[in-house]
Amino acid sequence: MSPWQRGTFSPHVALAKWDVIGLCVTYSEEDSQWARAHFFCLKRTMQPLEQIRAIAERVARSRGLEIWDIQSRRETSGHVVRVFIDRPGPAATPEDSVSIEDCEQVNRELGTILDVEDPLPFTYTLEVSSPGLDRPLRDADDYRRFAGRLAKIVVSEPVDNQKAFEGRLRGLEQDDVLLEAPNGRKHRLPLRLITRGRLEVEF
Repeated sequence: MSPWQRGTFSPHVALAKWDVIGLCVTYSEEDSQWARAHFFCLKRTMQPLEQIRAIAERVARSRGLEIWDIQSRRETSGHVVRVFIDRPGPAATPEDSVSIEDCEQVNRELGTILDVEDPLPFTYTLEVSSPGLDRPLRDADDYRRFAGRLAKIVVSEPVDNQKAFEGRLRGLEQDDVLLEAPNGRKHRLPLRLITRGRLEVEF
């Protein structure tokens, strides 16, 4: 029996972004005795999401990609496992970001492996997508990588008499993010004070 015969396989748009799409894989609960025994054996040494991440990283790496994040949530439509893939490197243009084909290929290969490994004991939908053009900025590497892009940043304490900023990233200097506002004013935002940062979509 083909691994796909135990469930259904249908296209699904994961997020409303041109470069973000996934193929959903829904698994049935009609697992074999071998699959259940295999799962419980693995669970003692590795948590299900850790196992999914390890497999996803292997699949992504084989295609020159990396795992940006993995989420597992129960929603009104059922349980959803979301895998976000990214293309490493300093490039920040749409042409160099994750493509629809990347998401489709990773979803197909990852879904096939997960169908065999069976890390979760319940029916779920697998979605693979990119972080999106308005992706969150999470650490110093992100602020360095996306220098030149528009961003919005919120800090926990006032800097230059304000806590919310919008402008173009100009990189890092020591532990400060450099941001140039639309009026040309330059701000130095300490990384330790940044509570939220996100890229702005440019057309």
